[in-house]
Amino acid sequence: MEWMITADEPGRTYLMQGNEAIARGALEAGIRFAAAYPGSPSSEILAMLGHVAEKMDLYAEWSTNETCALEACLGASFARVRSLCIMKQNGLLVVGDALHSASLSGVKGGLVLVVADDPSAHSSTNEFDSRHQARSAGLPMLEPANMQEAKDMVKWGYELSEQLQQLVMVRTVTRINHGRSSVSLGELPKEKPDPVTIGEWDRMVAINWFKDAQIAKIDQAKSIFETSPFNEYKGPEEPDMIIVTCGTGWLYSSEAVEALGLRDRIGILKIGTTYPLPEDFIVKHLLKTKKVLVIEEVDPFLEQNIAGIIAYHPELQVELLGRYGGKAMPRNGELNPDIVRNTLARLTGTAFTGPETAVIPPEEAVALPARELTFCAGCPHRASFFLLKQTLRIQEGQGVVMGDIGCYTMGGQRAGHYLYNFLCCMGGGINAAEGMGQLTRFGFKQPVLALAGDSTFFHSCLPGLVNAKYHDSNMLFVVLDNSATAMTGFQPHPGIGQTAMGKAAEPISIKKVAEAIGCPVTVADPFDISGTTSKVYDLLKQPGLKVLILKQECATLVVRKREKPRVWVDQELCRGDDCGCGRFCSRIWGCPGNIWDYEAGKAKIDEVVCVGCGVCISLCPAGAIKMEGGGACG
Repeated sequence: MEWMITADEPGRTYLMQGNEAIARGALEAGIRFAAAYPGSPSSEILAMLGHVAEKMDLYAEWSTNETCALEACLGASFARVRSLCIMKQNGLLVVGDALHSASLSGVKGGLVLVVADDPSAHSSTNEFDSRHQARSAGLPMLEPANMQEAKDMVKWGYELSEQLQQLVMVRTVTRINHGRSSVSLGELPKEKPDPVTIGEWDRMVAINWFKDAQIAKIDQAKSIFETSPFNEYKGPEEPDMIIVTCGTGWLYSSEAVEALGLRDRIGILKIGTTYPLPEDFIVKHLLKTKKVLVIEEVDPFLEQNIAGIIAYHPELQVELLGRYGGKAMPRNGELNPDIVRNTLARLTGTAFTGPETAVIPPEEAVALPARELTFCAGCPHRASFFLLKQTLRIQEGQGVVMGDIGCYTMGGQRAGHYLYNFLCCMGGGINAAEGMGQLTRFGFKQPVLALAGDSTFFHSCLPGLVNAKYHDSNMLFVVLDNSATAMTGFQPHPGIGQTAMGKAAEPISIKKVAEAIGCPVTVADPFDISGTTSKVYDLLKQPGLKVLILKQECATLVVRKREKPRVWVDQELCRGDDCGCGRFCSRIWGCPGNIWDYEAGKAKIDEVVCVGCGVCISLCPAGAIKMEGGGACG
C-alpha cells in the first residue's frame, strides 16, 4: 500500500509485504531516482515508487530493459543522487557488461541494486542464484532474512555504497518479496540534496587501471562486515552442530530448531552479508563445533565459500554439510520448513513429535490430473497460436518456430498447441531465427518464424531486427502486440503511452520502428482467423525478412475497461456430437469457459467464467454461438 511506505510515523509498526518494505527502506534513505524493468517477484517495488513519486519528490521509470535501468542509475549517481535499480535474476544476466564495468568505475551518490531471485522458478525460466554475479563482479552483497531486514538493509546499503564509493547489491528471494511480516518504520528524510554540477575534470569511468581500487573496496567491505549488525550467532557455547544460514534459510532453521527442541544442542549463525564473507566472525564461531550444516537458497554458494575459509584455517576441524552434491539438502529447488526440519531431524537422530502433515495411504490415493498452465480467458495469444499452427500445417514443409519469454512462453505447451521448436531467453527467438534463416543457401527450405511480445520487442528485439534486416534473413518475425507487459502485472512500456509515474507519453509505434529499419510490415487481427491465416500463408511464401504484427488488446485490460457482453449457444443450431468440428470449441480450442457439456453432448456457455472474447464465434462451423453487447474481438 502506497500510504504505508510514505507514512511519516517513525517507530510505528505495519504489516508489510517484503517489496513494500524495500520501497520504504529506499525512501528512508532519501532516494531521488529509481529505475527497473518488470519481472516477478520484484515488480511491485518500482510500481509503488512510481505511484508516490510526485509526493516524495523522486523520479521513477520503467526502463526499456535492465541495462537501460542500471546505466540510468549510474548517470544519476554520477550527479551524487541516490538511486535504486530493481530487477529479477534473469535481468541481472542481461546487465552483465554494465555491472562489471560499474564495479570498476565505482559510484558517487549511493546506488543500491535490488535483485529478486526466484527459487523453484515460480515465475521464471530458471532459478539462477544472483550471488555468483556479485562475486564475479567484485561487489558487496547483502541478503535479508525477513521483511524488517529488507527495509533496514536497503537503507544501510546506501551508507555502505557511499562509504565504499561502490555499487551495493541486495539479494532477495520470492518468499521475502511476496511474504508479509511486521515492519517498524524509521524516519523519512526532511531534506534531500539536489544534484551537483559535474565539473570538467569530474570522472566516473570503467578502466582496468582501477582494478586495484575495486579490490581495495571489496576488502574494505569485508572489514566492515566483520561487525555488521546483520550477522549474529544464537545458541549454546559448545553446540553439537552449527547451522550457517542466510535469507529465508534463517527463518526455516529457527523454526526447525524450535520444533525439534534442539535449542540446547544446535547453534544458528546467521549471515546477512553474504559477499564478501566476514571471515574472522565465521571462524570464531565455527571453532565451537565439529559439524556445520549450511542452509541456503539456491546454489551452495555460501557453503563453498565457507569450505574455502575452512581450507585456509587448519584449526577448524569440522564436517561441512549442505546442498553441494545433495549430501544433506536437495541440490536444487526452493526450501521450506518441512525440508529443513526433516533434514535436521535426520542428522541429529531426533524424532519430531509435533503434528505431521497427513499422509494418504497408497491404496487410498487418487491420481489427480496435472493442472496445466493456460492463457487467460479471451487471450488473443490463444487465437494467434491456433492460426499460426494451422497455417504451418498447410504450408509446404514443416515450419520452425522460435519462441520468446512472456505470457506467450506457453506457446511451447498445450495452451499454445506446442507451436515452439525453440525457446531461450528474452530476444533469443529473433536472433536464433536470423541464424536459421541464413541456411537457405545450404538447402534448408523450411519456413522460419520468430515470435515476441510488444514489451519484449522494445526490451531486446530491436538489435536482432536490425541484424536480421542488415543480413536479409529469410524469416517471418511475428510481434504479438497485446498492448501490455501482461505477464508481470501490466506495467507500461514505450508502446503504451504512459510512464511509471502515470504521466502521458507519446507511444512509440512498433510498425513505424520496423518500417524505419526497412522491414515490410503487415498488421493483422488474430481474432480474424480466416483473414489472418491467409496473410500468414502469403507472407511465408515471400523471400527475405517480413514483419507481422498481430494486434489485439489483452483480454484482461478489455474486461477492465467495459462491461462484459452476454454470450450464449443457440441450441437449435448447435450440432452437438454430430458436428464436424469434433467438439472443436472445447477439445481443440481449450476454452477456459468450459464450453462443452459432456452430459448433454452439446456446447454451453459458463457465464461466470466466459469473458466474452468472441473468438469461438468465428470458429463455430454451425454459427451457433451468439453475442450481445460486443466483445474483446470488437
